[in-house]
Amino acid sequence: MNNPFFGKLYLIPNVLSDDNTDEFIPELVRKLTHHLTHFVVENEKDARALVKKLKIATPQQELRFWKLDEHSKDEEIPTLLEALQQGKDAGIISDAGLPCVADPGSKLVDLAHRKGIEVIPLPGSSSLMLALMGSGFNGQQFAFSGYLPMDKTQKAKKIKLLEELAAKGQTQIFMEAPYRNNQLLADLIQQLRPSTKLCIACHLTSKESFIQTKTLAAWKSSSPDLHKKPVIFLLGN
Repeated sequence: MNNPFFGKLYLIPNVLSDDNTDEFIPELVRKLTHHLTHFVVENEKDARALVKKLKIATPQQELRFWKLDEHSKDEEIPTLLEALQQGKDAGIISDAGLPCVADPGSKLVDLAHRKGIEVIPLPGSSSLMLALMGSGFNGQQFAFSGYLPMDKTQKAKKIKLLEELAAKGQTQIFMEAPYRNNQLLADLIQQLRPSTKLCIACHLTSKESFIQTKTLAAWKSSSPDLHKKPVIFLLGN
């Protein structure tokens, strides 16, 4: 049971693109976060930019930010709950998209549950779900693999495994560091069957957004330049 004397932990989605942010921030999110003064963030600069757009009542210089990213140590996590245990509401803000989904934060949320702190996920954009919706692939069975292995041999094995799973009807979702997108696309074209279907979802929600599903053979004849662009890749049938 949640402790009524503790604050609430709000999971606050960030926008996916900088060119039309107001259109993708639900008014409900602004309403529920208007009073917050304490934030756990992956990147303070990006978090402050979102806080400004959320129209938080407290002046920026009076807000408190704690960093939680992939380099944070487990022993640092309990410290992030102190404000909540003192009765103050707080929010987790992702760099982009939904907190705790392909993003740090799940350990903090897990600990919050164990401590009796109420967790409130708020609605917002998810590049993974938007890509799945627009891919034309199976939305009943799917898996997200995150980043593929760096080692070439291990990456090749993983790519083949994803193709096998996709062929059985389970949509496979994955991503790459933006500066390695073109190399990953080249690897997919080289290593997978020409008839295998690949969806590329790029710059979702942006004015430069595009999402397209083609066979690998078709992508080979017209490969887009994905260098340093936010991309979600999907394999399906």
